[in-house]
Amino acid sequence: MAESVVFERSKEFALKIINLYKQLSENKREFVLSKQLLRSGTSIGANIAESQFGQSRRDFIAKRSIAIKEASESKYWLELLVKSEYIDSELYKELDNDVTVIIKMLTSSLKTLKLKE
Repeated sequence: MAESVVFERSKEFALKIINLYKQLSENKREFVLSKQLLRSGTSIGANIAESQFGQSRRDFIAKRSIAIKEASESKYWLELLVKSEYIDSELYKELDNDVTVIIKMLTSSLKTLKLKE
């Protein structure tokens, strides 16, 4: 159950990031930061999806750890976008909250898994 929730949240986040990338590249002609955010923001869900078919428990944990790293990187790019005034603080807060929830969910599941080792 919790697995599908974090996967769905990561997919919803990725779709928001894709739409933001379209907006930034088309309307503001910003390509560098938004492309980095597009890569990291969509990678979160991809790593979660890949982890579901991990070859081992260790592989599963490694993919989930990469998803957390990508989420953390996404937070960084979002912060740069808001501080450089490419996005407003309201959108920043929404996206930052989304990715923070994903990080917390992934971290919690990894702690549980590591305790079982």
